[in-house]
Order: sequence, then structure tokens, then C-alpha cells
Amino acid sequence: MNNSFGRLFRLTTFGESHGPAVGAVIDGCPAGVPFDADLLARDLSRRRPGQAHTTERNEADHPEVMSGVFEGRTTGAPIAVLVRNSDQRSSDYEPLRDLFRPSHADFTYAAKYGVRDHRGGGRSSARETLARVAGGAVARMLLSALHPELNVVASVARMGPMIAREPAEGDTGDDVYNSPVRCVDGEAGAQMGAYVEELRARGDSTGGIVAVRVGGVPTGLGEPIYGKANARFAEAMLSINGAMGFEMGAGFEVAARRGSSNNDPFVNDAEGVLRTASNNSGGVQGGITNGMPLVFRVAFKPPSSIAREQRHGTASGETVVHAVAGRHDPSIVVRAVPVVEAMTLLVLADLALQRRAGGILQE
Repeated sequence: MNNSFGRLFRLTTFGESHGPAVGAVIDGCPAGVPFDADLLARDLSRRRPGQAHTTERNEADHPEVMSGVFEGRTTGAPIAVLVRNSDQRSSDYEPLRDLFRPSHADFTYAAKYGVRDHRGGGRSSARETLARVAGGAVARMLLSALHPELNVVASVARMGPMIAREPAEGDTGDDVYNSPVRCVDGEAGAQMGAYVEELRARGDSTGGIVAVRVGGVPTGLGEPIYGKANARFAEAMLSINGAMGFEMGAGFEVAARRGSSNNDPFVNDAEGVLRTASNNSGGVQGGITNGMPLVFRVAFKPPSSIAREQRHGTASGETVVHAVAGRHDPSIVVRAVPVVEAMTLLVLADLALQRRAGGILQE
């Protein structure tokens, strides 16, 4: 398995959904970065289960920092964060020992490795994403030192048929996390919450879209040709469980446009700095950030575990009708918001270190 992400700022995750713990090892973080344990705990609390409109599994997700920090600062050594599991109900998954759930990783894991952990999906479970959030929290600490003007806001922009406005200038993380469905659009968020609970009652689920806006982005992040900023964000987002699509700026709408309407013409801002009048590029041109806000969206499928009878595959090659039991999210996107945010921070931290190592000499 490939369990690591990043080049200079690297995250390695470990652990299974129903194992004793899940954790992260962050390597490449420079020494001397102020380490904020409260920030780490806060970020993990934003994705933990047991909150409104999520799975009923209830985990405290208390982080234990095992290494890499001394007297409140990073040492340059690997930073290891451990989060112990405490509310597993592995018995719920015993009927799945020899069954392959539709649209899950059960069949492909068994086909590739010859063995799989049927308890909650094992390594393929979204429980792994808490380790990404831990890595993202450390990335946030580094970026606060390198680029304090950066502001990452991720928000639910779509829940099934309901569409909300995307993050805009002036929106903050508090605006997002004060919403039970992690949406900056209060009116749409209330409708989304009611819709999700209706689906839960019906034993069904829904997909959605998380939109991201990053303000205060410096120019020059990104490593052409094969490390372009947009490609790195796409790789990061599509590595998240259940992610099915990624688009940046105007996204797939560009296919129907003419160049005369899609180009981003240059203008001088109030300080005489070159900017673009529009942002169809999403803040990246030629794989390099241009100083405009980064804007992109990630589409997530409906959770595959639903309380309805579906046709499952079996280890013997047959099919059977079965209804999945247990505790599951009726929509991925609510808890995906902090994960998308974390992966954004991880990419930004990695690109920032690469820029310092291989770009124009900085003062």
C-alpha cells in the first residue's frame, strides 16, 4: 500500500477503523515552528463522528503527540500523533466476513491482497481521514509561520439536489463550523440538514460537493511540469474516501466557452500589483499560483453503506441480498469538509517548502 503523501512535507498514516488506534507521522516539518496542541485537538474535533447529521459512532478523538515536539516547538524530527479508537462495534460487521458490499472497497482489496479486514472496511474506512486532519493541523501551524495571510475556507456547496453559495471573501472557518452541515449559507444549510435526516430515516444516503476558497495565496507555488499546483490539489482531493470528481476555477464549464469569455484579463489593483479581473483559472496558471484566490470543488458520492437490501457479492463468487447494519453517515460531505481543508493545507505546506528550496531566492 502507498500510505504516504507529500514530497518535502510528508504525511504517513496508519491504523484501521476497528483496530486499537489510528495515527499520523508528519516528516519534513522544519524545526522551531510553534506547536499548538489546542489547534490540533480543535481540528480533530471538527471531523469526529457522533455529531449532528453524521454516524452515531461516538469517538472522543483525543490526540496524543508522541514525538517531534519539545517545549512547545517542533524539533525537526518526525511528529507522531496517535488517536485511540474506543467506540468500535465490530460485531455489527461479522455478517460481512464473506460478503462484498456494493460500491465499497471490499472486493478490490480482497482481489489485490488476498486478505481484508471486514470490520468497518479496515484500512479503506473513512476513519483513516482523522490522520489526514492531524497532518493538516501541523501544516496549518507551519503555514501560519510562513504565510500568515493564507485563509483556507471549505464549505458544503451541494447536498443532493440542494445548492448553496460557495465560500467568498470575508467568510471564515467559524462561519462553516457553526453550521451543523458545515455550510456558509445558513438558509440552504438548514434545508440540507432536514434532507439528510429524511434520507437517514429512509435508510438511504446522498452525495454532495465541498467547495474551497483559499485567500492570501502567494504567487509562485507549484512545480511544473509534473508537480503543478492544480495537479497536486487534484491528487490530494481524489485520494479522499468517496471523492469522485475535482474541478478548479470555472471547471468543466470551460468546455462550452470561447477564449474571449474564459480568459482572465490582467488589471492593476489599488497597490499597483498585477491581478486578474476574473478568476476562471481558479488561481493557477501554467501550474503555478498567480496570487488570486484558489478556488476548487470536490464531488463526493453517496455513502455506500445504507440500511436497505442490496445485492452483495460473496467470497465464493455468488450473490446474495443483504441489508447492511451498523452506524453510518447518511452523507459524506458533512465530515469531509475538515478533511478537504486538511488536504488543502498539506499541499500548500509542501508547495511552500518546495518554493523556498527551488524558486527565486527569497529575502
